[in-house]
Amino acid sequence: MPVTIKDVEHIAELARLKFNNEELKSFTEQMNEILSYVDKLNELDTENVEPLSHPVEAVNVFREDVVKPHTFTEDALRNAPKKDEQFFRVPKVIGGE
Repeated sequence: MPVTIKDVEHIAELARLKFNNEELKSFTEQMNEILSYVDKLNELDTENVEPLSHPVEAVNVFREDVVKPHTFTEDALRNAPKKDEQFFRVPKVIGGE
């Protein structure tokens, strides 16, 4: 079923777009070309093709979780330019002074 200028006008209205007559004609032709290309996919024999949930086989690229010794607070704060008991002190970056 080919796309008509009326269809393109309706789609433009839904998208709140305004096109002149030349643009409407151009978009109608372009949409029909796209649909004819997609229609060619219907000609493919997919009888013995297994459906996929994703076109690319994904493998987990994350590393394994490994428990490692943690850094103690005193060691982490040892070279901090400013600290307050067990926290790093940093300049305020949000809001005014």
